[in-house]
Amino acid sequence: MIRYDLTCDKGHAFDSWFASAAAYDRLAAAGHVACPDCGSVQVAKALMAPAVVAKPDRALTTPRDPREAALAELRAQVEANSDYVGLSFAAEARAMHEGRVPERAIYGEAKLEDARQLLEDGVPVAPLPWMPARKTN
Repeated sequence: MIRYDLTCDKGHAFDSWFASAAAYDRLAAAGHVACPDCGSVQVAKALMAPAVVAKPDRALTTPRDPREAALAELRAQVEANSDYVGLSFAAEARAMHEGRVPERAIYGEAKLEDARQLLEDGVPVAPLPWMPARKTN
């Protein structure tokens, strides 16, 4: 696997992983590498420096850009101040909305149709921009 820093003709910077340098070349030539901000397929590799970690304690734990740091902070706040209810999110949110159980901050997973029905029924829910960490034994 290889990661390239890329830029589009509109000046947006982003990165992406590819199976190999040849895989990138094939995908880019076929117009399959697109900017996530504007959709442009006029994409080029940006000048990159090798990823060298100065201190072992900093290794890959520091977010690369302010958006990643903000997202990490949001996730930490949600996880610290809410109960994870897993796949029972839709049922729990509906029960709270209907007054059958006490209200509390929750997060979890719901099928798209279940989330859509909650919104149509006036239940205040919002998608989170990450998948919950799976807990294993």
